[in-house]
Amino acid sequence: MALRYDCGEVVTAMVTPMEKSGAIDYDKVEQLAEHLVTSGSDAILVAGTTGESPTLTNEEEIELVNTVKRAVKNRAKIILGAGSNSTASAVEYSKFAQKEEVDAILSVVPYYNKPNQKGLIEHFSTIAESTDLPIILYNIPSRTGINILPETVAFLANKYNNIVALKQSLGDMDKITELKLLCPNDFAIYSGDDSLTLPMLSLGAHGVISVASHIFGTELKSMIRNFKTGQFIAAKNMHQTLYPIFKKLFMAPNPIPVKAALAHEGIIEEYVRKPLALLTEAEKEELFKVLDSVKAELNN
Repeated sequence: MALRYDCGEVVTAMVTPMEKSGAIDYDKVEQLAEHLVTSGSDAILVAGTTGESPTLTNEEEIELVNTVKRAVKNRAKIILGAGSNSTASAVEYSKFAQKEEVDAILSVVPYYNKPNQKGLIEHFSTIAESTDLPIILYNIPSRTGINILPETVAFLANKYNNIVALKQSLGDMDKITELKLLCPNDFAIYSGDDSLTLPMLSLGAHGVISVASHIFGTELKSMIRNFKTGQFIAAKNMHQTLYPIFKKLFMAPNPIPVKAALAHEGIIEEYVRKPLALLTEAEKEELFKVLDSVKAELNN
């Protein structure tokens, strides 16, 4: 059965390249978007948490979207992070996203104020009724402090046809099974953690909204394709090869390690905005050792 909306199998939650001053480096944004679209990414998520969305202004988000559009030229879908812990703000961001003509939005479970499931239903219902854009719900309890339950997701997915998918950043595989049992067949589930992609695929997930795809997008795409075409051993082998870097990319708060890795690869600079801080030299040495080891294994 076809999905109600298909963002592809590998969606990269794109970092926002910055200069040492903290200003956005739009030339590097364009170059990075080009790199992603030619190395396995079916869609690019702009201004998500990995893109340091809490520190971006509305003007910067507009310029980011326009820059990525120029680089991508319809070769990949563009998704905009449009969530908030204020329902009114999330509605405004969603309307802004529709005005900017992106393909879909990612809307995170409200953070810090910790609504109950009834509050989540009212929050996402209000957003769904405010836009025609496809909406991907984003569940990440480690950052938000609450978990949207499978029955809540299913209620929303059944009521609103423009709620099309869930990004699930939670290592509870039983919840994936519950989601698949409760949600419509055309509702997509994405892994929000690279290391959980293969386990979640085995339970019916469609793909991954990824950090590692900044560097290993082709390999992730191959792993997913191999799994879906029955080449399970090849998929398992790729998962095991990539697993060390999946974990190292979260040795410090995201996106600090992946920006350092991208700088090591000569793609962008490593700079982040405060309150994030760069890796120490010892931490970078540890990260690069794993990165270089994985790349060497892939080249053998």
